[in-house]
Amino acid sequence: MPQFMDVHHDMKGLTAEQLLEAHNADLAIEKEEGVHFERAWADPESGTVYCLSEAPSAEAVQRIHERAGHRADEIHPVPLTA
Repeated sequence: MPQFMDVHHDMKGLTAEQLLEAHNADLAIEKEEGVHFERAWADPESGTVYCLSEAPSAEAVQRIHERAGHRADEIHPVPLTA
């Protein structure tokens, strides 16, 4: 299944608890779009959050994020990993 890295901006001051809450909101509904969110990272100082997922499409990733209440600003395919 294809992998995607999505980016959220403007999340300055995000706490570890809030990141986990947002990630869990995605996990709760991810199967409805055939998506699996593997991990999320955040930099509270810059307000940037990154999420790595496996999904049938970038659109499926965005639909889950929108329904969970945190639309991604960017979604990038990850065609190669090491």
